[in-house]
Order: sequence, then C-alpha cells, then structure tokens
Amino acid sequence: MSHASAQPLKGPPHIHHMDSVTAYHAAKLGMWLFLATEILLFAVLFTAFAIYRWYNLEEFHAGSHHLNWILGMTNTAVLLFSSFTAALAVDAGQKGNNKAVVKLVGVTIACGAIFLIIKYFEYSSKYHHGYFPGQANYLEFKNFLGLYYCMTGLHALHVIIGMGLLTWVLLKAKKDRFSHDYYTPVEIGALYWHLVDLIWIYLFPLLYLVG
Repeated sequence: MSHASAQPLKGPPHIHHMDSVTAYHAAKLGMWLFLATEILLFAVLFTAFAIYRWYNLEEFHAGSHHLNWILGMTNTAVLLFSSFTAALAVDAGQKGNNKAVVKLVGVTIACGAIFLIIKYFEYSSKYHHGYFPGQANYLEFKNFLGLYYCMTGLHALHVIIGMGLLTWVLLKAKKDRFSHDYYTPVEIGALYWHLVDLIWIYLFPLLYLVG
C-alpha cells in the first residue's frame, strides 16, 4: 500500500463552515417558529379580552381605573431599554466582544428583575385592596381582573424564562465562547426577549389605557 493511499480521507475545507451556517439558520428558524406559536397564544387571549370587553364594557371601563398606569408605563420603559441592551449584546457577540456581551446581557437581566419587582408591588397592592382572586372586591370586576391576571401572569412567566435563557448566554460569554463565527445563542436569546417586550407593548395600552 502506498503512503498516499494510507492517508485518511479529508472532506472539503469548507465543510465545517457549511455545517455551522446550516446550524445557525436551523436554530434561527426554530426560534421564529416557536415565537410564532407564542404570538398565537397571546392572540387568543387578546381576542378573548376583546370579546369579554364587548359584552361587559362598563365593568372593563371601571376595572381599568383600578390599575396603576404609572407603574405600567414604568415597566414599559424598563422593557424597552432592556430590548435596546439586548440588541447591543447581539452586535457585541457578532464582533466577538464577550466582555461587552456579559455587561449588556447582565443589564438586560437586571431590567427583567426590575420589571418583576414592580409587578410584585402592583399585585400586592391589588391584594391589600381586595382585588385579588378569592376576595370580595374581585367579584365586582371578575371578568376584567381574571383576564388581567391571566395575561400579565403569563407574560411574567415569559420574562422569567427569558431571564433564564439570557443567564445561559451570559455564562457562555464569560467563557469567551462567542466570536464573529459563532454568536447564535446571543441572537436567539435576544429574539426571545424582544418578543417579551413586544407582548407587553400590546398589554400595557390594552389593560391600562383603553378603559
């Protein structure tokens, strides 16, 4: 057997690049499909809200006045800023600047925590004033408050999940895993976080301002 024939066969030099590109597009497509199902879920809730509001207009009008629009607006500003830092994190990841990714993703996670803290105080206020499920005042606005807790509670769950996803991204950035050729987790995490922001942009005026 000749020396040449004993050499292991090697694939084309670009095969690994092709695999990484395929994996990137597959991951991004998968996230977009997942986000589409999340949008459908909230679309059902938005539709239910519109129908119930149509049949209980006075209740929904009065119920919305029991919400603190200042806290709602503050949370809107917090999430908008967090989407900005998430977008900057993607740009830093594309440039391989892992230190910047750590800082920007950390700020985004902190904004998520601030959002949840504000929501906690808002829920606590409802509880102390008797507008929580199982309390007397709740029954007066049960349709409006039921949808309010369902929609904002589900959204808060998405915030928590997004914070977990971004924490995973942050840990990878601390290990200097991202570069010009590999930044998929940063982009996927930012896409999910933008969805969280987008949903709240619809929830805020629908719940706090329309009434």
